[in-house]
Amino acid sequence: MPTEVKPAVSDKSQTPQEPDTGSHEDPDEPAFDWMKPASSSGSSAAAPTDEVQGAAAGATAGAAGPTEQPSPTEQPGLTEQPGLTEQPGSRADRKAAEAGTAGADQPVAETPVFADTLAHTPADKQPSAYSEQSTYSEPLPTSALQVRPPEEEVARRNAEREQAAKVKPVGPRVFQVLLAVFYPIILLVLAVRAVTSPLFLWVEYNRPGFPGDGYGFSTDDRTTYGSYAVDYLSNWAGPRYLGGLVTQDGTKLFRDGEVAHMADVKVVILSTFLGGLLLVLLSIIAILYLRKRSKGGVRRGLFAGSIVTLVIIIALGVLGTLNWEQFFTDFHHVFFANGTWTFSLDDTLIRLFPGQFWVDAGIVIGALVFIAAVLTFIFTWPTRRRRGLPPRKQRKAASQDATVEGSNHGDSSAGELADVDGGGEEAETLDAGTRAGAHASNASVDAEDDAHREAKTRAKR
Repeated sequence: MPTEVKPAVSDKSQTPQEPDTGSHEDPDEPAFDWMKPASSSGSSAAAPTDEVQGAAAGATAGAAGPTEQPSPTEQPGLTEQPGLTEQPGSRADRKAAEAGTAGADQPVAETPVFADTLAHTPADKQPSAYSEQSTYSEPLPTSALQVRPPEEEVARRNAEREQAAKVKPVGPRVFQVLLAVFYPIILLVLAVRAVTSPLFLWVEYNRPGFPGDGYGFSTDDRTTYGSYAVDYLSNWAGPRYLGGLVTQDGTKLFRDGEVAHMADVKVVILSTFLGGLLLVLLSIIAILYLRKRSKGGVRRGLFAGSIVTLVIIIALGVLGTLNWEQFFTDFHHVFFANGTWTFSLDDTLIRLFPGQFWVDAGIVIGALVFIAAVLTFIFTWPTRRRRGLPPRKQRKAASQDATVEGSNHGDSSAGELADVDGGGEEAETLDAGTRAGAHASNASVDAEDDAHREAKTRAKR
């Protein structure tokens, strides 16, 4: 009878294991071991060894029956591995074990202890291992401000700061200087414009004492012909405006030389008027700038300009008074070529504008400029109110109040010193001195009041 040959079973042969389908405490736990996450590197490394040992143990148990499986430490030839630990029963337990194992494996980093933190931490709450921890002292953000520079550097910075505070902006100063320079020129141009007008011509021909014409021109003829000449200086007409004029008998009123000289005078006059208009516009700009940027800048500029105008007009007046003929000749040499401004006594220009006319014109120009400069000087005088300072009486009263307050403060300080020193001689001396000062100040105030009353009484008498 044939017998069934059974394969030999040894400890090294592996028997297939059936999947574990039993119930577990954790319903979310994977059914297979290979689906379970490894707890650590040591556990993953030891997994093949566990499977081999489990297979060998299963084969032995199938042959010899159920026996108690010894622990890895009790088996001969096996040693406990560092990463081999007992598997917890649930996923939460495994995660807690993994967290503990990872925390134990990682080195604990030292936390630096800041000096400013320990300074504000009470002694009982400071860490016990402070001596073993690394101490790091971080400087405060304002620690550099606590370091005082040398005295020389401090003095130099203070001097530069004071100098910078004293230095005034350049713009207002420049515009003040320009206003002071433009002002006398503008006044002179306006005075010349007032003289070169038909009104002044009429007043001059009709004033008492003005010399008449020895060649037959009446006052009406002078006014008519002279008005043509004055109008030509301020209009834009050519030389024909004067060259085409004739007298009642049909002769030409002005010769060619006279017309050429009047054309030269017209160029000088129109250039002067245009220059004066430009200076007026620049002065308006300077005034608007100073009103916004510099308090009192307009007043200071006009005050300086009035002083400059007075100096110039007084100097020119002295020169004209000392030698008018030389002054008149030098004036023509400046603006006209030699030989183009000298005429005979019977020429029309000399008959219309004799020497007395130019003397009177010079006097009127100087008088107008002088009056305007004096009025400007008076209205721009730097009084205390215009300078923004308090009146003298108010300042005097404030100083007296300060003196009385200082004496009272001295009395109180002397009393405090007497209380502290127990009535020492130093406190008594200080008290007597402050009282004497108070009496002296009160006496001076009384004397001033008496003098004021006497002055009022005399004024009434």
